[in-house]
Amino acid sequence: MNFENIYKEYWQKVYRLSLGYLNDPDAAKDMTQETFIKVWKNLDNFRKEAVIGTWIFRIATNTCLRQIEVNKRVSNTTLSDSNSFETIVPDQIEEKTQLLYQYISELPEIERIIISLELEDVKQSDIAIIVGISDSNVRVKIHRIKEKLTQKFRNNEF
Repeated sequence: MNFENIYKEYWQKVYRLSLGYLNDPDAAKDMTQETFIKVWKNLDNFRKEAVIGTWIFRIATNTCLRQIEVNKRVSNTTLSDSNSFETIVPDQIEEKTQLLYQYISELPEIERIIISLELEDVKQSDIAIIVGISDSNVRVKIHRIKEKLTQKFRNNEF
């Protein structure tokens, strides 16, 4: 698979993953670009021991986590505290989708990673590789995350 095809296939997925981490569309675009620069530079080194998507998501995850750490050092506030949610999701997206992204952005980092990958239909075994936990732990965490999100929706019924 050449870089152009990889870029076309994974750009939106990496962007949504980055948006889930950073809660800022401009920063998510920057991290997506940074991810693909790293993919392009290291494509020849890809060992094909995993699916290429798993490798790309791992790069994106690490890139976003590094940026979050930099942001924490620069400021004592997190990105989700310093940006209004309304600027993240376009007006045409329905309100429940907006709430879902808001609730995801409020989750701890590891849970944001897991649920964002799950929403991108990444296999749970690949999620386990990306985040460095067992397959069974991924399944448990996904179940618990879904319960948390469901409870948040119930608490905010319209």
